[in-house]
Amino acid sequence: MGLTIYGILASRAVRPLWAARELGLHFKHVELPYQDRATRTPEFLAINPNGHVPALVDARPEGPVVVWESMACTLYIARHHGRADGQSITPATLLEDAEALRWSFWAMTETENDALTVLMHRMVMPQERRKPELADAAESRLAKPFEVIEQHLRRQQGAGLAHLAAARFTVADLCVASVLNWARPSRSLMAAHPLTHDWIRRCMARPAYLALR
Repeated sequence: MGLTIYGILASRAVRPLWAARELGLHFKHVELPYQDRATRTPEFLAINPNGHVPALVDARPEGPVVVWESMACTLYIARHHGRADGQSITPATLLEDAEALRWSFWAMTETENDALTVLMHRMVMPQERRKPELADAAESRLAKPFEVIEQHLRRQQGAGLAHLAAARFTVADLCVASVLNWARPSRSLMAAHPLTHDWIRRCMARPAYLALR
């Protein structure tokens, strides 16, 4: 058996790669960029006909399992390559599994596009190409979902739990922090949501994540 993950770190492939590192897995990393039609070759389109990274192929005795989409890849790795022992990132209970599912989907539908806009127009793009008005609008839209997670973290803190789904760091934290981290260039969002900002910083300081850089 063997696990292969396709994609470069400077893409959403960082999510399954991070999960694999957290679990200490042995895997093959094919550093496939998304530029210059590298994902449009017949070989890769046979894996993901959408022509996007990440994708993974899990060679199993019953046959290869192919997964696309960054959150699906990450949740698959945690569920099928981790141990539900209450110590790893793998959900150990139905409640933890439900939290991982709902928060991961929430991050994609409620925050990802706007968080990426903040990242690009506050930090990544060359100064002359940035459009501050786009970042301003994205930050305004992010205020509501950031308040949702801020309230959840406050409730968790009141229950003695330091993370989204449990007292420990789980795949729920990994998936959501990988998205919300893009919004950290927004000083106003971070200042208005201190619990969320602290939680993001703690997640991104994980040794498994830092080892990827």
